[in-house]
Amino acid sequence: MLQAVHVEMMHAALDGLVGTRALRLMINANVGVDAIWNQLGRHELHFDDNAFEKSYGYMEEQASLILPALETGKPEQAWSAFGRLSHTAQDFYSHSNYVDLWIARQAPGRIPPPASIDPLDEALLTSPALRSGRINLPLELLAYLPGIGSWIEQIAPHDSHAGMHLDSAARGPKFEYAFQAAVKRTRWEFDQRVRTLPAARRAQFCDLPAGMTAPLTHN
Repeated sequence: MLQAVHVEMMHAALDGLVGTRALRLMINANVGVDAIWNQLGRHELHFDDNAFEKSYGYMEEQASLILPALETGKPEQAWSAFGRLSHTAQDFYSHSNYVDLWIARQAPGRIPPPASIDPLDEALLTSPALRSGRINLPLELLAYLPGIGSWIEQIAPHDSHAGMHLDSAARGPKFEYAFQAAVKRTRWEFDQRVRTLPAARRAQFCDLPAGMTAPLTHN
């Protein structure tokens, strides 16, 4: 997804659950995953090229950094680790056909609104039909060029990243489903990580003002 979209999703998922300092560093790390050096050859960072197993492994690797960072008095590293984890989780919905599969399961002509999408439908997460866009060079690079990018996306193979991504509203109504699923998944990932922390570390990770406690619930 576009960096501005990632920022919007982080606010939608985490405002009020973490302090402004923590959220700022989470967001910085999240959008940092889209740095140019992370675009080519790092498919696991973005759920590209059907690298599902490697992508989940990367997310768990980042999650494993959180508690040690807190225990050594380095919450900044914990927040950055969660920011990177959240970026990859969010990209799953815009870079795979999860939204298509979810919509296909709904009653014909009665597709629910985007806010109703379930981001953790086990049948879809394990479906043999689940796939993510293949990196098709040089089309992927050309798709970023102003003026011809949208045309490139139209002629790109349907199974390529350029052909199937839902990175912005310009891609049509399915984008909002990807957006809502990614926001819910971000909140769910946050809840899962916070639940495993001892109370003192939880407060350290959330970094909320005195007297405020983040609720441990998710939509």
